[in-house]
Amino acid sequence: MDVEQAHEVTEATAPSYTLADIVADGCFVPQPDLAAMLERLGTKKNLVLQGPPGTGKTWLAKRLAYALIGDPPERARERVRVVQFHPSYAYEDFVRGYRPKGREGLDLVDGILLEAVQAATAEGDRPFVLVIEEINRGNPAQIFGETLTLLEHDKRERSEAIELAYRRFDGERVYLPPNLYVIGTMNLADRSLALVDLALRRRFAFVTLTPRFDAAWRAWCAREGRLPEAFLDRVATRIAALNAEIADAPSLGEPFAIGHSYLTPGRGRAVADPEAWFQAIVATEIAPLLEEYWYEDPATARAKAEALVRP
Repeated sequence: MDVEQAHEVTEATAPSYTLADIVADGCFVPQPDLAAMLERLGTKKNLVLQGPPGTGKTWLAKRLAYALIGDPPERARERVRVVQFHPSYAYEDFVRGYRPKGREGLDLVDGILLEAVQAATAEGDRPFVLVIEEINRGNPAQIFGETLTLLEHDKRERSEAIELAYRRFDGERVYLPPNLYVIGTMNLADRSLALVDLALRRRFAFVTLTPRFDAAWRAWCAREGRLPEAFLDRVATRIAALNAEIADAPSLGEPFAIGHSYLTPGRGRAVADPEAWFQAIVATEIAPLLEEYWYEDPATARAKAEALVRP
């Protein structure tokens, strides 16, 4: 058996990563909804997961990437790149730009997008995924620049290649290969984030994640966190009431809801003292968020936090 045959056998016998594995890992989104997300990613090539804080956007983005690739995380990570946009992030960081080269002047350096293009091209037909966290924390239109048009699913071929702002040689042209997929995440509650312009919106499919304090969440918390059913019912009821108040607040709304990730124990992490665990999360994570929401009315923020942990 030669090296190529051995590789094919390894690929055929290696464990896969499926939508059922995402659910087993602690995702509370129903599997048919996950299948729809993966279908849209496969068709559109670009997907944004948006939603309130604590709804597991980045966590799910990575696992959708693993499922698309079809390998378990420890293997799939080789074909996933992750970057986070921020206000000072620029085209020169993401696509290509000049960087200081000691005392010798400037060097033209590829950013993570072109690195992903090269890596995806080397993979042939196998999927390669670029995950962009907080895609609207920077200015997406400026960061993508002329490569924005290359995102379109029907322009993923060599004939659609374009020249970049910074070229290594005259006539150099770049295109995004069809096996390169982009998954972005977007926090809808951060008031400081930029609005995503229509040019970017029409090149991505958008899926909104919502808080899920439901039966799947209860089952996970009871099994992995050893949390009592009555306790979980009380927590879910109080968070639901708080989220309803947030949704009705004129300056807030549903995008500011409290997500389930705040109150989901990790796999196999039994909670010894449920009340102390809940109070600590409210005091250090949820209460500060409420103070930001009602920054002009700290008494209201404090009252809502106290209502969560009231005996």
